[in-house]
Amino acid sequence: MALRFTSEQRLDGDDGVLERRFTLGEIPGILWTPSPDSAPSPSPVSASASVPLVLLGHPPLGLDRMYPRLVARARQAVADGFAAAAVELPGSGERPRWDAVERARADLRRAVEAGGPVGDEIVDALVLPLVDKAVPECRAALDALLELPGIGGPVGYSGGVISIGVRLAAVEPRLAAAVLFAGSFVPRAMFEEARSVTVPLHVLLQWDDEGNDRQAALDLFDAFGSEEKSLHAHMGGHTGVPQSAGEAASRFLTRHLK
Repeated sequence: MALRFTSEQRLDGDDGVLERRFTLGEIPGILWTPSPDSAPSPSPVSASASVPLVLLGHPPLGLDRMYPRLVARARQAVADGFAAAAVELPGSGERPRWDAVERARADLRRAVEAGGPVGDEIVDALVLPLVDKAVPECRAALDALLELPGIGGPVGYSGGVISIGVRLAAVEPRLAAAVLFAGSFVPRAMFEEARSVTVPLHVLLQWDDEGNDRQAALDLFDAFGSEEKSLHAHMGGHTGVPQSAGEAASRFLTRHLK
């Protein structure tokens, strides 16, 4: 798939971030890099130098809806000396609706509203098709982005739907490290895939996350085959992630991508 830039802007502030929206075939995405006119010489985005790339994961709510959080994370990544990118997930944003997944989301809402357990069949129908389609698209995005001047390996992955991160870490050899957020439903099939993950992992868990099965998150962490893996648990709900958690994740990626 061909990558085509559709817009470009330098973000306000003193951090020197160039934001470019692109399409990869029919898939929208956003790339953030150090701005050439704000970087010291030689420029990190020149053809003679390159920076590592962090692929920013996000929930399937649409890039525009998630933009405030994504751009904050991207600014931090650029400040740490990386490029950052995010691609629209299948069935999200302006991409065509996905009937099967929409039905699974409706089933999930009904199960949650009824106060009962969310069955494995609902989780599988909701998550597995997304993983099967999103991971090849993420890898195609890496193919295109790593061909751009000024962007090179290694590659890191940060955040988003944890099952996407598990699959990507299991199959993508260019991935050097991953920060995973334990805040989404995990199909049982992903636990076996987790055993084949060997890259260094930094896993975030909100202990009182109302939408997350804490024990499943702990079991998934146990299943990871990585020799280096750390679990960072914090009290509070899904949206209560402390600032220190982001700082620790930033240090982890800097240690493994530079």
